[in-house]
Amino acid sequence: MPVHRLPEHRQGGRPRGGAGPRGRGGHGVSTRLFGEPVARREDGRLVTGQGRYLDDLGHDALAAAFVRSPHAHARIRDIDVSAALDADGLVAIYTYEDLPERVRDPLPLLIPHPALTHGRTAYPLARDVVRHVGEPVVMVVARDRYLAEDAAALIEVDYEQLKPVVGVEEAVQGAHLVHQDVPGNVGAHLVQEVPSPGGAGAEQEVDAAPHRLSFRLDIERSASMPLEGRGVYARWDADDGSLRVYSSTQTSTSVRMAVAAKLGLPLPKVEVIAPDVGGGFGVKIVHPWPEEVLVPWAAMLLGREVKWTEDRREHFVASAHERAQVQQVRVGFDDEGRVLGLSVTILHDHGAYTPYGIIVPIITATQLLGPYKIGAYRVEFSSIYTNTVQVTPYRGAGRPQAVFCMERTMDKIAAYLGRDRAQVRAANFIQPDEFPYDQGLLFQDGRPLIYDSGDYPESLRLLKELVGWDDFHEVKAEAARHGRRLGIGIGCYVEGTGVGPYEGGHVQVTSDGRVHVSTGLTSQGQGHETVFAQIAATELGVPLDRVSVVTGDTRRFGYAVGTFASRAAVLSGNAIALACRKVREKALRVAAEALEADPRDLEIEDGVVRVAGNPGAGVPLATVAVLSNPLRYAFDEEAVRATQFAGTADLSRPPVDDGDEPGLEGRDYYSPVRSTFASGMHAAVVETDPDTAEIRILRYAVVHDCGRMINPMIVEGQIHGGVAQGVGGALYERMVYDGHGQLLNASFMDFLMPYATEVPYIQTAHLETPSPLNPLGIKGAGEAGVIPVSAVIASAVEDAEGIPVDRMPISPSELHELRRTSRR
Repeated sequence: MPVHRLPEHRQGGRPRGGAGPRGRGGHGVSTRLFGEPVARREDGRLVTGQGRYLDDLGHDALAAAFVRSPHAHARIRDIDVSAALDADGLVAIYTYEDLPERVRDPLPLLIPHPALTHGRTAYPLARDVVRHVGEPVVMVVARDRYLAEDAAALIEVDYEQLKPVVGVEEAVQGAHLVHQDVPGNVGAHLVQEVPSPGGAGAEQEVDAAPHRLSFRLDIERSASMPLEGRGVYARWDADDGSLRVYSSTQTSTSVRMAVAAKLGLPLPKVEVIAPDVGGGFGVKIVHPWPEEVLVPWAAMLLGREVKWTEDRREHFVASAHERAQVQQVRVGFDDEGRVLGLSVTILHDHGAYTPYGIIVPIITATQLLGPYKIGAYRVEFSSIYTNTVQVTPYRGAGRPQAVFCMERTMDKIAAYLGRDRAQVRAANFIQPDEFPYDQGLLFQDGRPLIYDSGDYPESLRLLKELVGWDDFHEVKAEAARHGRRLGIGIGCYVEGTGVGPYEGGHVQVTSDGRVHVSTGLTSQGQGHETVFAQIAATELGVPLDRVSVVTGDTRRFGYAVGTFASRAAVLSGNAIALACRKVREKALRVAAEALEADPRDLEIEDGVVRVAGNPGAGVPLATVAVLSNPLRYAFDEEAVRATQFAGTADLSRPPVDDGDEPGLEGRDYYSPVRSTFASGMHAAVVETDPDTAEIRILRYAVVHDCGRMINPMIVEGQIHGGVAQGVGGALYERMVYDGHGQLLNASFMDFLMPYATEVPYIQTAHLETPSPLNPLGIKGAGEAGVIPVSAVIASAVEDAEGIPVDRMPISPSELHELRRTSRR
């Protein structure tokens, strides 16, 4: 049965759950720290300016700057660097022709897929043709960044301009090509279809349904805006033949492997460290970026430290965007609003290159079904090249588009039938007793799309109660009597989280009793330092302040995948728990020998291993750590207990048993059989100004289910941040290209983001349906807040205005235009 958690302001005290699912090691997780709203440990240094970001490093390093294409599509006829050669502080200038073979090769296509028939990636520095504004053409290295920029400005590139292809509808006409060897600009084409229980296809079911609708939906481009953009800082040790790279990345281990491969270095000779990362949101999961190859290569060649940090305009035109899709929908349904057939065709704009494959449209296609069981489903997408910045995942990663499609469909069905929107959704819900529920599709990890747990009817009940859904018609009518336009909207979603293939964790207890935890994935503000410490402290029975956590440092943990797809807690959290259980098992065994007790009679509380029911009989975990490591030399008084003349050893056995290791530490990995599926529902009340068409959010409510929560406060923070980002995507953020492929709003003067004044107060409630797929019973939460917001706001604005809203984001000027055209 799910565990219900109502919002703090509605509770008489937050309920405490029982022990969770048991995993390897047989140790059930208590709620002593797991599940508690512990304050984030990392915030003290971050909010007081003590963070250590990429640009805080390497103050004496040489600086790189790049000459980038001012054209969306052009052939490079000549590069003249002569005027820059005498520039003050210049160290080196590099073009494509200067790069060695491995370095100059196209960047890797990270996620190949059979449907990606014409995958294309960029060169580190452009060769012959540039395909979007901002593509790097020349790298300059100088004494500092100012001098490097000055030198770059003196370099003249002669371009022959070519016709740019902007927008998927122009692209699919195929009159002009982004890549001359890609027919029709189509990089990928994929169809997935699930027939009805009777075996009929979606098109057949739509045609045979009592009611049918057809319509078009549009989502425009947006992009993440991290506090600090991308950045790379490299040190080469020629004597040792080793390279250390600091990168503002979401995947330090993968950057390490990519850099080693590109530069022809043995993997053990390359270290990659992610310092504090000021937000990632998906753009920093791409690797290697051109700069992640070029900066280390230059450091090796020059024998000097080299650094590059992205400026804000570079982030707009040289990183990555997301969201842009055109969706054509056909749906058939019965008198109750049950969907009998759904057919969706998607045009996905993936920009000039496909370094991250077609993960975004795959997620859209598969997550579109949400919490619903559909009679028959067919989805077809074409992923299209355009002369714009490449598209890779941005927080939500294809799901906001999917939810916009499905939830707009539900609203249109309700409007057509004259039924309550929540009632139509409830008629289509998967029921709690139907889990695990197989949607019959392949997810982004190539594994079946099988929902593991959930209770969607209960989530809807909680949401309606939270936002006042059933009474809103009275509120709306009363507002109308005073000339105010109010509307309410709703959006439901299911989010695949905890994508494999694996993550690992290492846990070590040192002789001072401290617990040191490391995992390979990186942190960008999610609170890993806190939640991973909570897991370790709970598993090992030690105070939280005795636990330290390191992430994203290949010196500490060399095997990992990365932080994306709401996977950190599920993958690394479970790996750390499993590693702790190994440590716990050994600690009890070593302590049992010292206490002459049965390990099964021992427990660990507050860092002391003691006999259960006899607090006086115990040994500190610090001492256990000493005893686990037989010593020849005593380096302090405590170490004397582990030396060969201490008189405590069993002389019939070797100091370290066969199959055992010295020290009190453990390493383990968690590899899921498939993804877990979190879920949630959002609702909003908006007011639209009758004169100015300004849209104001009056109330916002969220019900969320991420399985067992490690830290409810951090989950709340993730939701709040996600909603803020979702509000930006619904009302403010868009990338505006003109017909020449020029980005018209590539600065914070023109690209709008919500301030705190535009983000509403968010009421939340939590539903916990533990996942049966992992030892801790958890699901991811990182992207939950952003996913349904555009759908919710569109639903609410449409309810307030009585005008269909089929394109997002929506601005006051666009709402004004909708009003004008609807009066025709």
